[in-house]
Amino acid sequence: MKSNPDSPIKLREINFCALHPDSNQAGTAVQLLNDCEGVQSARRLSDTRLEVCYDIRHATLEAIEELLENFGFHLDNSLLYRMRRALVHYMENTQRINMGCGRGESNCTVKVFINRYRQRRHGCQDGRPQHWRRYL
Repeated sequence: MKSNPDSPIKLREINFCALHPDSNQAGTAVQLLNDCEGVQSARRLSDTRLEVCYDIRHATLEAIEELLENFGFHLDNSLLYRMRRALVHYMENTQRINMGCGRGESNCTVKVFINRYRQRRHGCQDGRPQHWRRYL
């Protein structure tokens, strides 16, 4: 799971359980994920490993894994992978909240630019004190 912690673009590995009727879960999941919004690329590393690159402003690892489970894929649920996934879910949710993205909101990018615009000094700001702006 190599990824820059500050970047909204994440590169993660998803591991599948080897005991599944579909012996090539990763290859099947790649076909599904390449058509999803927010997923930039998905690539099969082995029959049970998949590498996915996505933008957390539009998709999270938690949402991707939930989608895969809803389609019948079995993720590797060994203790190490469950702990790793829980940590990644927490970090991504925290980063989304810090960026101004709430859970399930699709207009996250707009909120980021609005917030940044409000904080910058530029000529479109009203220089009058607050009590003068409301004065009629």
